[in-house]
Amino acid sequence: MELPLSIKNTAALISSGKLCPYCEKESEFVDSAAVYGTSYGMIYICRPCQAWVGVHEGTDQALGRLADYELRQLKILAHRWFDPIAIEGLINEFYTVYIAGITTRQKAYHWLASELSIQPAYCHIGMFDVEECKQVIAVCQPIVERYENSGDII
Repeated sequence: MELPLSIKNTAALISSGKLCPYCEKESEFVDSAAVYGTSYGMIYICRPCQAWVGVHEGTDQALGRLADYELRQLKILAHRWFDPIAIEGLINEFYTVYIAGITTRQKAYHWLASELSIQPAYCHIGMFDVEECKQVIAVCQPIVERYENSGDII
């Protein structure tokens, strides 16, 4: 079943950072000094919801969807447990599937997508909601802890 155009447009605007997923109002494109007191680049922000997201340097492309305090904290935790798998290469220790032409990070997201039963194209912590971040933590934390405790890697 195909989604109605208005729902597709809303989802696209939310994923681009231009629409707040909490109140569905248009976000502002401002310097991050508005929330951090120091400039780290531009962000999209919904002031009433206290939700924001950074953008890729030099662009207006959001790094994900706007996140309120709870979701920002969960994204930090999700990255805490996913990044050793993706960035430090732990993925290659337990996921021996060969996928031609992709980076270690892409391979880790491919694995995570299979663990979460979603398509790899939709698998990115920046786009996840609260429940999806909790799933990332639940899947990744035991793996990373096992390797950290074994002293083999990381």
